[in-house]
Amino acid sequence: MDRAQLVLLGLPLFLLFSDLVSLFTPPPPKPPHHHHHHHPHPHPHPHPHLHQQPPPPIVKESLDFPSQPSDVGGIGIGNTVHINFCASCSYKGTAQTITKMLETAFPGIDVILANYPPSLPKRLLGKLVPAVQIGVIAVVVAGEQIFPMLGFMAPPPWYYSLRANKFGTIASSWLLGNVAQSFLQSSGAFEVYLNDELVFSKLKEGRFPGEIELKDLVGKRLANSGIGDGVGSLFSS
Repeated sequence: MDRAQLVLLGLPLFLLFSDLVSLFTPPPPKPPHHHHHHHPHPHPHPHPHLHQQPPPPIVKESLDFPSQPSDVGGIGIGNTVHINFCASCSYKGTAQTITKMLETAFPGIDVILANYPPSLPKRLLGKLVPAVQIGVIAVVVAGEQIFPMLGFMAPPPWYYSLRANKFGTIASSWLLGNVAQSFLQSSGAFEVYLNDELVFSKLKEGRFPGEIELKDLVGKRLANSGIGDGVGSLFSS
Protein backbone atom coordinates (compact mmCIF):
# COMPACT_ATOMS: atom_id res chain seq x y z
CA MET A 1 0.00 0.00 0.00
CA ASP A 2 1.62 3.20 -1.16
CA ARG A 3 1.54 6.60 0.55
CA ALA A 4 -1.43 7.93 -1.42
CA GLN A 5 -3.59 4.97 -0.45
CA LEU A 6 -2.61 5.40 3.20
CA VAL A 7 -3.69 9.05 3.07
CA LEU A 8 -6.99 8.21 1.39
CA LEU A 9 -7.68 5.51 3.97
CA GLY A 10 -6.48 7.43 7.01
CA LEU A 11 -8.35 10.68 6.31
CA PRO A 12 -11.89 9.20 6.49
CA LEU A 13 -10.91 7.16 9.55
CA PHE A 14 -9.60 10.27 11.30
CA LEU A 15 -12.72 12.28 10.47
CA LEU A 16 -14.96 9.41 11.58
CA PHE A 17 -13.09 9.16 14.87
CA SER A 18 -13.49 12.91 15.47
CA ASP A 19 -17.23 12.63 14.78
CA LEU A 20 -17.52 9.79 17.29
CA VAL A 21 -15.70 11.77 19.95
CA SER A 22 -17.90 14.85 19.43
CA LEU A 23 -21.07 12.70 19.40
CA PHE A 24 -20.47 10.80 22.61
CA THR A 25 -18.82 13.63 24.54
CA PRO A 26 -21.39 15.04 26.98
CA PRO A 27 -22.24 18.74 26.51
CA PRO A 28 -20.73 21.21 28.97
CA PRO A 29 -22.94 22.00 31.97
CA LYS A 30 -25.11 25.04 31.63
CA PRO A 31 -24.06 27.98 33.79
CA PRO A 32 -26.36 28.44 36.77
CA HIS A 33 -28.90 31.15 36.29
CA HIS A 34 -28.59 33.83 38.94
CA HIS A 35 -31.53 35.96 39.91
CA HIS A 36 -30.52 39.38 40.91
CA HIS A 37 -32.04 40.44 44.20
CA HIS A 38 -31.98 44.04 45.17
CA HIS A 39 -30.85 44.40 48.76
CA PRO A 40 -31.34 47.71 50.51
CA HIS A 41 -28.11 49.45 51.25
CA PRO A 42 -27.54 50.09 54.94
CA HIS A 43 -27.52 53.70 55.93
CA PRO A 44 -24.06 54.88 56.88
CA HIS A 45 -23.55 55.84 60.46
CA PRO A 46 -23.19 59.59 60.87
CA HIS A 47 -19.99 61.01 62.14
CA PRO A 48 -20.01 61.57 65.92
CA HIS A 49 -19.32 65.28 65.51
CA LEU A 50 -22.21 65.68 63.04
CA HIS A 51 -24.75 63.59 64.97
CA GLN A 52 -26.86 66.55 66.09
CA GLN A 53 -26.93 68.28 62.69
CA PRO A 54 -30.24 67.75 60.80
CA PRO A 55 -29.98 66.38 57.23
CA PRO A 56 -30.23 69.02 54.53
CA PRO A 57 -33.64 69.34 52.85
CA ILE A 58 -32.11 68.58 49.43
CA VAL A 59 -31.49 64.98 50.52
CA LYS A 60 -35.18 64.47 51.36
CA GLU A 61 -36.27 65.72 47.96
CA SER A 62 -33.81 63.43 46.12
CA LEU A 63 -35.00 60.40 48.13
CA ASP A 64 -38.65 60.97 47.22
CA PHE A 65 -38.02 61.52 43.51
CA PRO A 66 -37.20 57.96 42.24
CA SER A 67 -40.40 56.47 43.64
CA GLN A 68 -42.62 58.46 41.25
CA PRO A 69 -42.02 56.65 37.89
CA SER A 70 -42.14 53.15 39.43
CA ASP A 71 -44.98 52.08 37.14
CA VAL A 72 -43.13 52.98 33.94
CA GLY A 73 -40.07 50.71 33.84
CA GLY A 74 -39.51 47.04 34.60
CA ILE A 75 -42.75 45.76 33.07
CA GLY A 76 -41.15 42.38 32.46
CA ILE A 77 -39.88 41.79 35.98
CA GLY A 78 -41.03 38.46 37.38
CA ASN A 79 -41.71 36.90 33.96
CA THR A 80 -39.64 34.29 32.15
CA VAL A 81 -39.53 33.50 28.44
CA HIS A 82 -38.13 30.14 27.35
CA ILE A 83 -36.99 29.80 23.74
CA ASN A 84 -36.39 26.14 22.90
CA PHE A 85 -34.85 25.83 19.45
CA CYS A 86 -33.04 23.28 17.29
CA ALA A 87 -29.36 23.82 18.07
CA SER A 88 -28.17 21.69 15.13
CA CYS A 89 -30.32 23.69 12.67
CA SER A 90 -28.36 26.97 13.03
CA TYR A 91 -31.29 28.69 14.77
CA LYS A 92 -29.13 30.21 17.51
CA GLY A 93 -28.71 33.53 15.70
CA THR A 94 -32.48 33.93 15.35
CA ALA A 95 -32.95 33.06 19.03
CA GLN A 96 -30.41 35.68 20.09
CA THR A 97 -32.09 38.34 17.94
CA ILE A 98 -35.48 37.53 19.51
CA THR A 99 -33.87 37.66 22.96
CA LYS A 100 -32.53 41.20 22.42
CA MET A 101 -35.90 42.35 21.11
CA LEU A 102 -37.79 40.98 24.12
CA GLU A 103 -35.31 42.41 26.63
CA THR A 104 -35.62 45.81 24.98
CA ALA A 105 -39.43 45.76 24.71
CA PHE A 106 -40.02 44.36 28.21
CA PRO A 107 -37.31 45.60 30.60
CA GLY A 108 -36.60 43.15 33.37
CA ILE A 109 -37.92 40.09 31.55
CA ASP A 110 -35.85 36.91 31.84
CA VAL A 111 -35.14 35.08 28.54
CA ILE A 112 -33.67 31.55 28.67
CA LEU A 113 -32.38 29.72 25.59
CA ALA A 114 -32.29 25.92 25.43
CA ASN A 115 -31.96 23.14 22.88
CA TYR A 116 -35.11 21.37 21.69
CA PRO A 117 -34.03 17.74 21.20
CA PRO A 118 -35.45 15.50 18.48
CA SER A 119 -37.82 12.67 19.24
CA LEU A 120 -36.60 9.54 21.01
CA PRO A 121 -36.64 7.29 17.91
CA LYS A 122 -34.50 9.76 15.99
CA ARG A 123 -32.05 10.02 18.87
CA LEU A 124 -31.73 6.24 19.05
CA LEU A 125 -31.19 5.95 15.31
CA GLY A 126 -28.60 8.71 15.52
CA LYS A 127 -26.64 6.58 18.00
CA LEU A 128 -26.68 3.63 15.58
CA VAL A 129 -25.24 5.52 12.62
CA PRO A 130 -21.62 5.57 13.91
CA ALA A 131 -21.83 1.83 14.61
CA VAL A 132 -22.95 1.20 11.04
CA GLN A 133 -20.11 3.36 9.72
CA ILE A 134 -17.53 1.45 11.75
CA GLY A 135 -19.03 -1.87 10.64
CA VAL A 136 -18.83 -0.95 6.95
CA ILE A 137 -15.23 0.19 7.26
CA ALA A 138 -14.26 -2.93 9.22
CA VAL A 139 -15.87 -5.23 6.65
CA VAL A 140 -14.17 -3.47 3.75
CA VAL A 141 -10.74 -3.50 5.39
CA ALA A 142 -10.78 -6.94 7.05
CA GLY A 143 -13.76 -8.77 5.61
CA GLU A 144 -11.78 -11.89 4.68
CA GLN A 145 -10.97 -12.44 8.36
CA ILE A 146 -14.36 -11.32 9.76
CA PHE A 147 -16.67 -13.55 7.69
CA PRO A 148 -14.97 -16.84 8.67
CA MET A 149 -15.30 -15.78 12.33
CA LEU A 150 -19.04 -15.31 11.75
CA GLY A 151 -19.41 -18.82 10.31
CA PHE A 152 -19.24 -18.04 6.60
CA MET A 153 -17.03 -20.29 4.53
CA ALA A 154 -16.51 -17.51 1.98
CA PRO A 155 -17.46 -13.82 1.86
CA PRO A 156 -20.74 -13.04 0.06
CA PRO A 157 -20.61 -11.70 -3.51
CA TRP A 158 -21.47 -8.14 -2.52
CA TYR A 159 -18.31 -8.02 -0.40
CA TYR A 160 -16.12 -8.27 -3.48
CA SER A 161 -18.00 -5.35 -5.07
CA LEU A 162 -17.26 -3.21 -2.04
CA ARG A 163 -13.70 -4.51 -1.91
CA ALA A 164 -13.09 -3.54 -5.55
CA ASN A 165 -13.77 0.12 -4.70
CA LYS A 166 -12.47 0.12 -1.14
CA PHE A 167 -11.66 3.81 -0.78
CA GLY A 168 -14.86 4.93 -2.47
CA THR A 169 -16.90 2.71 -0.15
CA ILE A 170 -15.20 4.11 2.97
CA ALA A 171 -15.63 7.72 1.85
CA SER A 172 -19.27 7.14 0.87
CA SER A 173 -20.10 5.51 4.21
CA TRP A 174 -18.54 8.43 6.06
CA LEU A 175 -20.34 11.11 4.01
CA LEU A 176 -23.73 9.37 4.01
CA GLY A 177 -23.42 8.68 7.72
CA ASN A 178 -22.80 12.35 8.48
CA VAL A 179 -25.82 13.36 6.40
CA ALA A 180 -27.98 10.83 8.24
CA GLN A 181 -26.71 12.04 11.63
CA SER A 182 -27.44 15.66 10.74
CA PHE A 183 -31.00 14.74 9.81
CA LEU A 184 -31.61 12.58 12.88
CA GLN A 185 -30.22 15.18 15.31
CA SER A 186 -32.39 18.04 14.00
CA SER A 187 -35.84 18.75 15.40
CA GLY A 188 -36.69 21.89 13.38
CA ALA A 189 -38.25 23.43 16.48
CA PHE A 190 -38.45 27.05 17.59
CA GLU A 191 -40.85 27.10 20.53
CA VAL A 192 -41.50 30.20 22.65
CA TYR A 193 -42.99 29.91 26.13
CA LEU A 194 -44.03 32.67 28.52
CA ASN A 195 -44.16 31.50 32.13
CA ASP A 196 -44.37 27.87 30.90
CA GLU A 197 -47.30 28.67 28.56
CA LEU A 198 -46.80 28.19 24.81
CA VAL A 199 -46.82 31.48 22.93
CA PHE A 200 -45.54 30.44 19.49
CA SER A 201 -44.64 27.08 17.96
CA LYS A 202 -42.71 26.67 14.73
CA LEU A 203 -43.62 22.99 14.72
CA LYS A 204 -47.31 23.95 14.51
CA GLU A 205 -47.08 27.07 12.35
CA GLY A 206 -44.32 25.86 10.04
CA ARG A 207 -42.51 29.22 10.14
CA PHE A 208 -40.51 31.53 12.38
CA PRO A 209 -42.29 34.24 14.38
CA GLY A 210 -41.90 37.84 13.30
CA GLU A 211 -40.39 40.21 15.83
CA ILE A 212 -43.44 42.49 15.89
CA GLU A 213 -45.75 39.49 15.98
CA LEU A 214 -43.96 37.91 18.92
CA LYS A 215 -43.77 41.25 20.73
CA ASP A 216 -47.56 41.62 20.45
CA LEU A 217 -48.17 38.04 21.58
CA VAL A 218 -45.98 38.39 24.66
CA GLY A 219 -47.41 41.83 25.45
CA LYS A 220 -51.00 40.58 25.28
CA ARG A 221 -50.19 37.63 27.50
CA LEU A 222 -48.64 39.95 30.07
CA ALA A 223 -51.67 42.23 29.88
CA ASN A 224 -54.09 39.34 30.32
CA SER A 225 -52.15 38.03 33.29
CA GLY A 226 -52.44 41.42 34.99
CA ILE A 227 -48.69 41.85 35.38
CA GLY A 228 -47.48 45.31 34.55
CA ASP A 229 -49.83 48.28 34.58
CA GLY A 230 -48.41 49.82 31.45
CA VAL A 231 -48.48 46.73 29.26
CA GLY A 232 -52.21 46.76 28.59
CA SER A 233 -52.21 50.31 27.33
CA LEU A 234 -49.21 49.64 25.08
CA PHE A 235 -50.70 46.60 23.30
CA SER A 236 -54.45 47.21 23.50
CA SER A 237 -54.49 49.00 20.17
